[in-house]
Amino acid sequence: MISAHWLDKRRSHWTRLERLLDQGRAQGLKSLPRPQLQELGLLYRQAAADLSTLREDPSGKYYAHSLNLLLAQAHNIIYAGQKSSGRGLVYFFRYTYPRIFRRNLPLIALALLLFVAGGLAGMLVSLTHPDFMRVFLGEGMMNTIERHEMWTHSIVSVKPYASSRIMTNNLSVSLAAFAVGITAGLGTFYMMVFNGVLLGVVGSACWLNGMSLDLWSFVAPHGVLELPAIFIAGAAGFRVAQGLLFPGVLPRRDSLIIESREALQLFLATIPMLVVAGLLEAFVSPTGLAPGWKFAVAVAVATIFYGHLFFASRGNDSTVVEETFV
Repeated sequence: MISAHWLDKRRSHWTRLERLLDQGRAQGLKSLPRPQLQELGLLYRQAAADLSTLREDPSGKYYAHSLNLLLAQAHNIIYAGQKSSGRGLVYFFRYTYPRIFRRNLPLIALALLLFVAGGLAGMLVSLTHPDFMRVFLGEGMMNTIERHEMWTHSIVSVKPYASSRIMTNNLSVSLAAFAVGITAGLGTFYMMVFNGVLLGVVGSACWLNGMSLDLWSFVAPHGVLELPAIFIAGAAGFRVAQGLLFPGVLPRRDSLIIESREALQLFLATIPMLVVAGLLEAFVSPTGLAPGWKFAVAVAVATIFYGHLFFASRGNDSTVVEETFV
């Protein structure tokens, strides 16, 4: 529970930050002497840490909304006219994003569970009603599987083109999963379940035709990035839905704006994930590389990527400045 004493103490710092911002807005930041610029930076970082504290307590939602707006104004003034730098992007993915990822793990887990439920449902229907696989996958794909051939061999001869198409398609799916969160999460719910059903049906068809090793050795190298990217995009969609359905003490519009900002940041990491996944899907997954080596690639990629997400900046989750308010 946020105490009145803590609020009174911190509110004086927020007021001071607001006054410095008003001066900077009226006369420009160059009008501030160096000590005041240093004070502005310190107050900005402290206010960001205060925002994290307020967000963790339901009683602080009202103050979190006001402070979030103040920090957004501060960010716009401090960084107005500054060119985006590669260093800022590196900092975001190296330090800020892992904290955003861990903070949204419950929603990512929800997306994963829906996908798994869809996969199990697709598998169950396929095994009990084999004709369903032909209807769902189509004659062409089923005929290929029944001939014990992978439908992915055509990728090998046109790797660069295939890679580009794969990236575009995967980004479209992830963007859609994120965007349809505005439907109160129903669209995102459908996409998670449907993609799970699709993999469940394909997995069942390959298993019944003795092609499980071919399928999973194909999926593994790129799937360790591609599938989680879809779950993360789904979590971003659910975050938007959360702001729409559960505004708390905030006006629904403000709640949606605040939640959408973090949802967008959560979604952003799926872009480099899917770029790498597209390259692996075109240049590694469909090749004649031994299945053992493909699984080894999958393990290496997963270890590096998820080791970073789960352990980077772990000691600073609540104290390091996070730009979740922009």
